[in-house]
This record gives sequence, structure tokens and C-alpha cells, in this order.
Amino acid sequence: MGSDLKPADTAAPSESGLIQQTLRQILLAPVYDVAKQTELSGLKKLSARLGVNVWLKREDQQPVHSFKLRGAYNKIHSLTPAQRSAGVVAASAGNHAQGVALSATRAGIRSVIVMPTTTPEIKVSAVRGHGGEVVLHGTSFDEAYAEAMRLSEQDGLTLVAPFDDAAVIAGQGTVGQELLQQKRDLDVVFVPVGGGGLIAGVAAYLKALAPHIKVVGVEPVDSACLQAALAAGEPVDLARVGLFADGVAVKRIGKACFDLARLCVDEVITVSSDEICAAVQDIYEDTRAIAEPAGALSLAGLKRYCQRESVAEQTQMAAILSGANINFHTLRYVSERCELGEGKEAVLAVTIPERQGAFLQFCRILGQRQITEFNYRLSGRDRANVFVGIRLKSHDELAQISAALTAQGYAHQDLSCDETAKLHVRYMVGGVPPEPLAERLYQLVFPERPGALEQFLTELGDRWNISLFHYRNHGAASGRVLLGMEVTAQERPELAQRLAALDMDYRDVTDSPAYRFFLRG
Repeated sequence: MGSDLKPADTAAPSESGLIQQTLRQILLAPVYDVAKQTELSGLKKLSARLGVNVWLKREDQQPVHSFKLRGAYNKIHSLTPAQRSAGVVAASAGNHAQGVALSATRAGIRSVIVMPTTTPEIKVSAVRGHGGEVVLHGTSFDEAYAEAMRLSEQDGLTLVAPFDDAAVIAGQGTVGQELLQQKRDLDVVFVPVGGGGLIAGVAAYLKALAPHIKVVGVEPVDSACLQAALAAGEPVDLARVGLFADGVAVKRIGKACFDLARLCVDEVITVSSDEICAAVQDIYEDTRAIAEPAGALSLAGLKRYCQRESVAEQTQMAAILSGANINFHTLRYVSERCELGEGKEAVLAVTIPERQGAFLQFCRILGQRQITEFNYRLSGRDRANVFVGIRLKSHDELAQISAALTAQGYAHQDLSCDETAKLHVRYMVGGVPPEPLAERLYQLVFPERPGALEQFLTELGDRWNISLFHYRNHGAASGRVLLGMEVTAQERPELAQRLAALDMDYRDVTDSPAYRFFLRG
């Protein structure tokens, strides 16, 4: 998933002058009228795991929980008296909107924020809470931006750009100034890249005063606008961008940002959504902060860099946590994908013979490894295709599992990198059986521990054929299973006795409308 692009090392005098001019603007930026100096936190757990010293620049601690406040205020502070009297306008559905609203309110001037009509109410309320006048217009950012331009011309409002503006870049560059003040012996700094304002300012400051520090830009693999610009030699439009890390979902890097980035950025690394999810988890485990996907982007790049390079143990690395304005429901996706991003889980499609006891035999092949997910629905009488997740302890363990399955004649395929499988198919394994079944459906809860699924199947025995099975480990103390079994009316009392003997919570849910509608036919 990673790739590198390196800009030229030399700079003409005029280019050097551009860096020095940006440095002066950063040094004079009065951002602390509204922003705060954020902490540089050591990530002890991750440092021990990677074998380097990892530091996290906590821009989630800003009043708007994002670095965007810095650039917005610096731009507003630079306005002429006439411009301040008229007010400002911006188009944004995210962190920039809150930064402009709060900055304008602190400066005592009017702010109009144009947001798409699809913007979640929580973000609209946050902007209004910071004193901004919200105008809901259009269903996309482009339509909102066009309306902001119209209002700018109609009412004489100054447009505050989200990144492609010298004053905005300088405001964001104060993050680099703090980094150097807080940790002078840094070796590598990882910066998230969206429109480019943050990396342009940070890289310019660091290269002007500490050129030995390596500056690495980090982008999602599906939104790599800086990487594309470096390859083309100029800003270019991406055909499409991924929206998971919406804070950096930008089709084209800013021209002013690119002019600095091509001079001051040493390389660009791209990472996957799964790697970003794993970085969100790393940040939480070390700091208890919950980063938005774009906020965890730079740490994901740091981890990929450490995987790729032979990094000395005393290397000092810093990543910028750029924001923490996460949609709460996104956490469900993050929790599903973080183990895959860390290489701690694999998902497989396995074909097993359709016979009594086949599930148990399959679990015994896996040994004491923890099964994280098991999806199956009877679809034929000779063989069954199951979707299974397995927790891994090492990167070579998947090869061991594959060899064991092959030796026992189990055809299988690794789906860990199949986006369709991870996004959709894992939730769609099922359907109606090929023929009417004498089937009962049960929900069961049992203590969660390694080997628990195998023990459950062993105690259940192979008296009855399993026709449906769904299990997903969620890291809780108990595991939940949906179990379908072929059992005649005469056999039901015997099955009830067997389930009762298992000493676990269970209930018959055969009358579930969802089961009858989707799984029974």
C-alpha cells in the first residue's frame, strides 16, 4: 500500500526566498490569541512495540479539536479594517468551518459559513455555537463553495480559503514551530496531507531552521493528491477520492501549498484505510484520545515507514494528530478494521465438507487460535463455504494456518485484502437453504476466551447437523452465537436437554421475523 516520491533536493535562490518569506510569516503569526500550544505526548506502548521513540503532536487539544483554527485566525488577523468591517465567508462541512467561525468571533467580526445541506446536524450546531452564521446550500462541497464565492462578491465578504493561502499556510506552520521548541532532537516528522496547508507550513519551518529533520507527508492511498502532483510536476486533479478520511479527501493540492511542499517535503507515503483504523486504535491505547481518520493518518504513515526501514532504536519520530472531530458512528467501522490493519487478524473463505462434526474438525485444525468471526449458511449437501476470521499473533502465522488447512484437504482463500469481502460480503453470508429444513434457531452466550468456540462445539456434539452459524468476537467478556440446527419435532426435547447441560444462556428465536424473512424462505 505504501509508495514513495521524492522531490528535488536543490532550490534556486527564488525558491529559498519563498521558504524564508514563509518562515517570517510563521514567526509573526499571532495564532495564540485564540489557539493554544498543544502537547507533544510520548506514545510509550507504541514506542516499545516499534523499537523507536514515537511522539504525538496533539492538535485535538485545540478549542475546535483541530489545527485548522491556526490558519483561519492568521488569515482573519491579516485583513484590512475595511475587510474586517465587511466580514468573512467560508465553505466547509468540517474542521475549517469551526476554525473560521471561532476565529471570526474572537476577532469581533461577522462570519458566514456555507455548508452542504447533507452536513450532519452536530457539525452545523458546532459552527453556530462558535458564532458563525450557517447557510445550508447544495448537496456537495463544490456547490457550497460556489455559493460562498457568490456571497463574497455580493456582500463584499473576504473568502477564507481552507489551505491555499499564504496566511493560512503560515498559521498552520506554527505547529512546526512548536514541534521544534518541544523536541529539538527530532529525526523524522510525519504530516497528514489533504489540501497541503499543514505540510507546506510545517515543512517550510523545519527545513528553514533544522534541515536535517526529515519531513514525510502521509496520504490515504485513495486520496493521494500530493503524490500525484509530485509525479506530474504540478497540481493535478484526481479522478476520484476516498471519503473514509474525509478531512483529507481533496482532489487537488493547493498551488501555493505545492510550491512549498516540492521544496521541503522529503517523501510521501500512502496508507490504507485499515492502517488508518489501526493507528486510531494505537492513539486511543496510549492516550485515550479518539482521533478522526484524517487525524490518525500521519501515525499510520510512521508505522509503515518503520516497517519499511531499518530504523535505529534511538530515532526520534513525531506524528501530528491533526484532528478529533469524528462522527461517532464511524467508530463501528474503525473497530471492525483496526485488527486487519495491524496484521493481527486474517479473514478466509474456507470450503469444508457438509457433514456432522465438520465444524468441530475445522476448529481443531486451527488449534487454540482465537476465531474472531464465523459465518455460514447451509447451501448444499456435499460441501459448505464459510467466512472465518482468525486472530494472529505474528505475521507468519497465516502461512502456518494455510499450510495446515491444505494438509487436511480444506480449500481456502485469503480475503484479508479483498475490500469487497471486508465491506460487504462478511455481512451477507447467508440466504435461504436449497430445500426446506426442519430447523430451529438459537441465540447463545458463552464466556469468551481462546478455544471457546471449539469447546462449545465439542460439548454440543455432532448429534445434529449445524445448518446456520454466525459468530463475531467484539472483545467483550462473552461471545454471542446465532445457531441453526436440523432437528425434528421428536428430537427437540433431547436438544433442549443438551443445550441446558452446556450451562450457558440460550433462547429459541425460531419465530424471529428477520429469520423467517431472510434465512428460511
